[in-house]
Amino acid sequence: MLKQGDTLPNITLKQMTADGPTDVSIGDYTKGRKVVIFGLPGAFTPTCSEQHLPAYVQHADAIKAKGVAAIACLSAADFFVMDAWGKSLNVGTAVDMLSDGNLEFSTATDMTIDLSGFGLGTRSNRYAMIVDDGTISWIGIEENAGQAEASTAEAVLAAL
Repeated sequence: MLKQGDTLPNITLKQMTADGPTDVSIGDYTKGRKVVIFGLPGAFTPTCSEQHLPAYVQHADAIKAKGVAAIACLSAADFFVMDAWGKSLNVGTAVDMLSDGNLEFSTATDMTIDLSGFGLGTRSNRYAMIVDDGTISWIGIEENAGQAEASTAEAVLAAL
């Protein structure tokens, strides 16, 4: 499981753009800058849609004012779903909607959670991290994927 001081693996995720699906290398995304990456179990799910993602959109300017170059939402949903979800919540350019559709990043970082008991299969755990030039300087991981406390935008702002 990820922890403070870890260097992120250079996994390639997907993001829908005006030109279609685009590869996003975590190494390139984090290189030479401070970013916030938050992971969550699923698009269009209650806690993710009602609390977690909207708070990052609401606080994006305040987070970026603290020296953060970009904010990324990472989920196991495919890039079509991540794009539709972002549009449904009017995310705009506040948060980059990154797809870990094959769970490559979540698996490589041991940040998966088994939600098969709820019919959801294996998903990304719920967490948030501040990453400086590819290295985690702070991380908040939820003990229960149904809650958003340690990984909220407010927790990130307090850590910054």
